[in-house]
Amino acid sequence: MMLSRLKRDLTMAEAARMPGGSRVDLLVVADMVARGAKVLDIGCGDGELLRLLAEIREVDGRGIELSREGVNEGVAKGLAVIQGDADTDLSDYPNDAFDYVILSQTLQATRQPRVVLEHMLRIGRHAIVSFPNFGHWRIRLQILFRGQMPRTDNLPYAWWDSPNIHFCTIKDFRDLCMVAGAKMEQSVALNAWGSPIRLKVPWWFWNLFGEQAVFLLSRKNSEQTGK
Repeated sequence: MMLSRLKRDLTMAEAARMPGGSRVDLLVVADMVARGAKVLDIGCGDGELLRLLAEIREVDGRGIELSREGVNEGVAKGLAVIQGDADTDLSDYPNDAFDYVILSQTLQATRQPRVVLEHMLRIGRHAIVSFPNFGHWRIRLQILFRGQMPRTDNLPYAWWDSPNIHFCTIKDFRDLCMVAGAKMEQSVALNAWGSPIRLKVPWWFWNLFGEQAVFLLSRKNSEQTGK
């Protein structure tokens, strides 16, 4: 229901431009963002999510991206994107500077995931994180039967040239949220076909069958902004 509601907000041309399932998490993320909000997208890539949020949510969006190519593509789309590193540059942002801080499919590429998440919760009133689930059953089978680091559509790199250095499962991320003092307001697990898994199932089911996940977070104690 959540995805169908958001898709009604998209024009037919916009819907046709969306990738076929591989980045369906962008629609889930967009559905979690309030209209007109102030948003920071960390690791924004070519700016596709920022563009989507600007068109269907009318957000005041900013982006930081490590690669110069991604920055150039975002700027070419008329987006406010600067070059920056999630591991080193988030400390420069003041407390509660944004309504939402988003980290989409980038958590596993950061050197200090806990520090990055804590900065997100400090900078934004809400944090949205999406990531590939390393606990998915296909990944488990590849490790079990092939004895090699797995490769999937969401994790396509060989181990020696992958930018991903901190893989995690959905269960691992829930543990990180508790350590970082994050309150889980909403969560969605997507299966291999990009469809949301039913909410009323145990967490182990999400951890086994969710290919990727999206979490909407806030600080457990909203007064603790100076962490």
